[in-house]
Amino acid sequence: MRETTVVAADYFQSYSVVGLLAVLGLLFVAVAFGAGRLLRPVVPTPEKLLTYECGVDPVGEGWAHTQVRYYVYAFLYVIFAVDSIFLFPWATVFAADGYGAATLVEMFVFLGFLAVGLLYAYKKGVLTWT
Repeated sequence: MRETTVVAADYFQSYSVVGLLAVLGLLFVAVAFGAGRLLRPVVPTPEKLLTYECGVDPVGEGWAHTQVRYYVYAFLYVIFAVDSIFLFPWATVFAADGYGAATLVEMFVFLGFLAVGLLYAYKKGVLTWT
């Protein structure tokens, strides 16, 4: 019973260190924002409250229409970029003894899902430039 208590104490002590670091991090951020708020000059003028975009004076309304296909391209890029990250750990596990066949099958299932997603995007006409 004594050994279980010691293990539990070590376990919670490691979490207390993580909690203390989290509190110190939050305190550091709060102090930095507070110091910035106290030290900055606050002089609002109409020019400062205008929308600023790359040195171009704002003309018209602030709302602009953007075609949704650009979001779809970005979404597809993120999907395939994140999925490609899984290829690196797979390559290291595939080289390990005893994992070759199972990881090879899992990777083909994974690549199959990617191929289905790419085929779906192609069938929807997302990948064609107009």
